Amino acid sequence: MPESLQQYFDARHQSVRKAREFATGALDGWGLTNRIEDIRLCVSELATNAVLHGTACGHGFLIRLDIDDNCVRLEVHDSRSQQPVVHEPAATDISGRGLTLVAALSDEWGVRDRTPLGKVIWSCFKTAGNAAQPISPAGPGRYDRPVEVP
Repeated sequence: MPESLQQYFDARHQSVRKAREFATGALDGWGLTNRIEDIRLCVSELATNAVLHGTACGHGFLIRLDIDDNCVRLEVHDSRSQQPVVHEPAATDISGRGLTLVAALSDEWGVRDRTPLGKVIWSCFKTAGNAAQPISPAGPGRYDRPVEVP
């Protein structure tokens, strides 16, 4: 049976830690034992991007987690509709790898437009068997290749 939890966060650096704690509590509450560290790291990366690049003045961001028998879906909703751009950081760069990590750790991910404004960056994590099908967004605005918030 699918379940969902969501929480709104202010666009402050401290919110990244709070978003990780929210995700950990949700995953623990659901009894999820595998993929928890992958999901926590992706929450951290996507929340950081939301704080640094995705929120307009006076807006925060929303973390939503959905679970069913086969996967966990993570969504980060922010208020800027500017679409992320792929970056290939140099070995000496100290940032710019967030969505590379999300792409490596999740089974599927992408970006879609959010109404009335902003975007949703989502990722899915299979939790049972190879036959599991991730929950995917419907409609336009889905990107099939990794992208990074500039």
